[in-house]
Amino acid sequence: MPDKTQPDLSTVTTQQIYAELLRRYDEDPTRDGLLRTPERMEKAMAFLTRGYKMDVNEVLHQALFDVDYDEMVIVKDIEFFSMCEHHLLPFFGKAHIAYLPSGKVVGLSKLARLVDVFARRLQVQERLTHQIADAVQEAVKPQGVAVVLEAQHLCMMMRGVEKQHSATVTSSMLGVFKDQAQTRNEFLSLIRHR
Repeated sequence: MPDKTQPDLSTVTTQQIYAELLRRYDEDPTRDGLLRTPERMEKAMAFLTRGYKMDVNEVLHQALFDVDYDEMVIVKDIEFFSMCEHHLLPFFGKAHIAYLPSGKVVGLSKLARLVDVFARRLQVQERLTHQIADAVQEAVKPQGVAVVLEAQHLCMMMRGVEKQHSATVTSSMLGVFKDQAQTRNEFLSLIRHR
């Protein structure tokens, strides 16, 4: 039996929903600058959340190579942009990814693409950090993976506590990066080095 307390949104388009939001927040949603805003909002949100349509396997598994190399591989300062799932406001920053190969390496640009797969979704930084680390671990099967994300959150900068200079740092350490302090410290030292 349908819930009569909730409106039936199955026939309402995304643009109609955005138009209704504008009507609720702006005293004149029919002015020139807002006429095509629902269309632009729909396109912008589709772009900002395109990670839902991206496939991790497609990004990583076609770029795995057999290489006899067992030293640390780091790609650092990967810019990312995401949307906080709590307020639908952006958070953005840099990702640092390292792994210790065990017979296979992944194309370096694929690590940057992997960040986008998960960042371009409604997210929290903590989950995003783990998802990146888990995906590298699953695909490459290295001795270990380390991921550190440093980000600024507009939900903290524009509203609430309004702290413009705050940053949030999260990490995920797997395998040797979790078990061996020396390996972990080497990684942390190398990502701090500019």
